[in-house]
Amino acid sequence: MGWKEQRKTSGFSRFLCLLIILAAAYGTASAYGGETKGAVVVSQPAAAQRNAYATMMYMGTPRDYEFYVAIRVMLKSLARLRVDADRVVIASMDVPLRWVQALEQEDGAKVVRVENLDNPYKDQSNFDRRFKLTLNKLYAWRLVEYDRVVMLDADNLFLQKTDELFQCGQFCAVFINPCIFHTGLFVLQPSMEVFKDMVHDLEIGRENPDGADQGFICGYFPNLLDRPMFHPPPNGTKLDGTFRLPLGYQMDATYYYLRLRWSVPCGPNSVITFPGAPWLKPWYWWSWPVLPLGISWHEQRRQTLGYAAEIPAILIQFAIYVGIITMTRLARPSFSKICYRRSEKNISFIQTGLKVIAVWSILASYVVPFFIIPHTVHPLLGWTVYLFGSFGLCSIAINAFLLPMLPVLVPWLGIFGSLLVMAFPWYSDGVVRALAVFGYAFCAAPFAWVAMVKVMACLQVSLEREAFFPKLGESSPPPGFNKLY
Repeated sequence: MGWKEQRKTSGFSRFLCLLIILAAAYGTASAYGGETKGAVVVSQPAAAQRNAYATMMYMGTPRDYEFYVAIRVMLKSLARLRVDADRVVIASMDVPLRWVQALEQEDGAKVVRVENLDNPYKDQSNFDRRFKLTLNKLYAWRLVEYDRVVMLDADNLFLQKTDELFQCGQFCAVFINPCIFHTGLFVLQPSMEVFKDMVHDLEIGRENPDGADQGFICGYFPNLLDRPMFHPPPNGTKLDGTFRLPLGYQMDATYYYLRLRWSVPCGPNSVITFPGAPWLKPWYWWSWPVLPLGISWHEQRRQTLGYAAEIPAILIQFAIYVGIITMTRLARPSFSKICYRRSEKNISFIQTGLKVIAVWSILASYVVPFFIIPHTVHPLLGWTVYLFGSFGLCSIAINAFLLPMLPVLVPWLGIFGSLLVMAFPWYSDGVVRALAVFGYAFCAAPFAWVAMVKVMACLQVSLEREAFFPKLGESSPPPGFNKLY
């Protein structure tokens, strides 16, 4: 490698190191609240509260850590809104002690440890295993030290304070579905009698269409659709009875994606929920810009919890990819020197095997980085690491098989372009955005096809011309071979 190439590689490495240092500084600042105006001072309440915001945490799913992070962000968001209520976590006994301590000491939450309720519906044919322990939500009725409890799922994003919900009656919920209310947020009056009756219904096998908390609670309050809409009394008194909550207390994120703005007419636009596909929850870095609201959740995390937990893994990955790019670039002349011309045509099996290895190595370059990035890192950092990692791994295939760089990187350019199209902030509505993404994919498809054909043609020519594995023990090339370099 010439001195000019060495200087370019050295300069590129210094630039990447600077980028990593800036990312670390960003994560560290975020971990401590960023600017002063975003700082949070969490402390235990001086006096006992009459009401509580509660959520639950249990173990046994592949996404336990992600939900733990989501719960912490939600609790800190409620603290920033200065809600006049306790924040309670109903945690199963197998939740790690270090998580419990973080919730209590760093987030100011009260943690109630409980035994998992047995789910009698786990053998139903339509049962989803990830809902096996969601019946722990019934423990909210045991919080009898409070007058009212707002029970929450972890995928709620609070836009403003909602303490007026504590004026609602014995049970209140939102109908996202026209006929079925949603249990991602509901108001209840704790009662040991109600809790014992619910447990009794579990024992006798009350009908439950989905086997989860949603189906059970909907069956326990079957007449909520006919109840009046909740409007908080101006004098602050608490209501009796059951009520429907306005949709503004549980705005389904899909409503936003249609118009790319909120247009919910009934009730305050206070809380967003994300009840869709589990792998598109807002805390996953890939959810934005695929789903625009993901950045809103991460903005709340940046202002509260920060990203200090993920930054070490990000730095390690950056360092590994810098090393891969540098080493493959330095080793390219060595790859070239081990290649020989061969006039014999009896190595088709080896050529096929090498071709398969080359294709799979390119595919792996675009797949592997996606799965090893910490799932809950900020989207801007996540996509940066993904693009940098896929570029670094592609360099292995490019240099090992002496392939042209541009055709191999066409998918990389296509992914980067699609992110720009999806992140464009001036779409008039979600339909126009979807058409733009479809149009981009339609226009990019021919380029991807031409690039694939070019890569396969270059690989075929290279394998027909080169023998990558000379016979072991040969001190000089056998007859029929000529060195290229």
